[in-house]
Amino acid sequence: MSVERPWLDHYPAGVPAQIDPDEYSSIVAVMETAIASFRDRPAFANFGKTLTYAEIDTLSAQFAAYLLGALRLRKGDRVAIMMPNCLQYPVATFGVLRAGLTVVNTNPMYTARELRHQLVDSGAKVLLVLDNFGDTAAEVLPDTSVQHVITTGLGDMLGVKGSVMNFVLKYIKKMVPEYRIHGAVRFNETLKLGSRHSLPDIDVGPEDIAFLQYTGGTTGVAKGAMLTHRNMVANMQQASAWVGTNVTLGQEIIITALPLYHIFALTANGLVFMKFGGLNHMITNPRDMPGFVKELKKVPFTAITGVNTLFNGLLNTPGFDEVDFSKLRLTLGGGMAVQRSVAERWKKTTGCTLIEAYGLTETAPAACINPMDLAEYNGAIGLPIPSTDACIKDEDGNMLPVGEVGELCLKGPQVMKGYWQLPRETADVMDADGWLHTGDIARMDANGFFYVVDRKKDMILVSGFNVYPNEVEDVIAMMPGVLEVAAIGMDDEHSGEVVKVVVVKKDPSLTAEQVSAFARENLTGYKRPKVVEFRSELPKSNVGKILRRELRDEQPS
Repeated sequence: MSVERPWLDHYPAGVPAQIDPDEYSSIVAVMETAIASFRDRPAFANFGKTLTYAEIDTLSAQFAAYLLGALRLRKGDRVAIMMPNCLQYPVATFGVLRAGLTVVNTNPMYTARELRHQLVDSGAKVLLVLDNFGDTAAEVLPDTSVQHVITTGLGDMLGVKGSVMNFVLKYIKKMVPEYRIHGAVRFNETLKLGSRHSLPDIDVGPEDIAFLQYTGGTTGVAKGAMLTHRNMVANMQQASAWVGTNVTLGQEIIITALPLYHIFALTANGLVFMKFGGLNHMITNPRDMPGFVKELKKVPFTAITGVNTLFNGLLNTPGFDEVDFSKLRLTLGGGMAVQRSVAERWKKTTGCTLIEAYGLTETAPAACINPMDLAEYNGAIGLPIPSTDACIKDEDGNMLPVGEVGELCLKGPQVMKGYWQLPRETADVMDADGWLHTGDIARMDANGFFYVVDRKKDMILVSGFNVYPNEVEDVIAMMPGVLEVAAIGMDDEHSGEVVKVVVVKKDPSLTAEQVSAFARENLTGYKRPKVVEFRSELPKSNVGKILRRELRDEQPS
């Protein structure tokens, strides 16, 4: 059955139906073009320090030369990067890509259990880790294939000011734990060592894996989505074609508050705005909302991306309404559903429409975006972007007509190569016709706008991050005092949803505090249950499967 594309008739003026995913052979080619065009323009800023495109060029080349010349890494080897937004991140990431290697983006908030799985699964040979998380790395390294560790402090690229910052973080604020990793090399030292090696001419091709981007798994195990250079370039081309009519080359300043290790910020901010010659103004700790607002008052920003939680937090922080929004032309929301109340308040406060987008790790990530000239929030996830097909399928795989509700399926050059070393899981989401099954329940209207009406049956979405109940349940079930456990999502005005666990006790003395403490040791913050409820039994099907849906349906709406 052929795909109807009513959305093409509703594209904003100047947006093409197709993009050329092969205009650039790799992210490296995009980067080199940007450096040539915007050499002296600012590229990344953080804590008052700015690096130009020329400086990113020099520093990333030094890091690439270190990886190849000093560490003798070979094309395709994996390098794990575990840090929040700081200047080391773009230097290291572009260095890894220039060396023909693969970036394994690693959430710095991972517990030892989560980090161990990702490092073992990816087979990473190198780990670059911020000092604040060095103790977690030190704990798991003996269990992994990591051969080289590079460590760095938050202030390492900030000069004298950075030395003071590192001292304060370690000795005054006690935010840097003691840890020891034998043979670890400091990041700044790798740049010096790299400058002694020449960077060989590496042929980085479109089908080479640029990123192993881990996403939660319904089996409770995180899976690495293989995103090739072509996938990433395609999505950058698609997104830049969509928003490009709204930008001025070499003049854009985008607020990058979402972590660049998250696929949304990585593509939308890091790559798209690099192509535009823009400045990524990085926020390291957006949870410090008063500090975030203070930073916004200093920057004449033109664009900002975020999740609903972030926009809601800003709107509820004193002083945000005093920020100068006169240059703001683009606000893009994704990662989780944008709430109407937040979108309407954002428009009233900033004068800029909050444009909702939809994507997945598996689509690098953008698949649908609302028109940039949208006058106000419309409740849709948008139109399929150039070179992207979308359809609604029933449970038998048949395409459904306009208005019918079914599973949203996607096809396009941005769709991942597959899950790393998981052919069966890849086949579960990619059908014989090449459609990616998102698991999201949606409908399409007559104009080609898509609306998500329900999400993956069991997934919980906390501040834009996927939480899969199986993983939470597997952890809580490890407690000797737990007989059975089910994890579900509860609505929350701050983070969209929070995790709730319903537990059947094996040990009658088990307390909610003990469950919470165990979760703190074994789960990243956003995955931890905020509510613990005890019951004598859980609802089950006739074959004994726990019925999470019944538990969810009991929640007040």
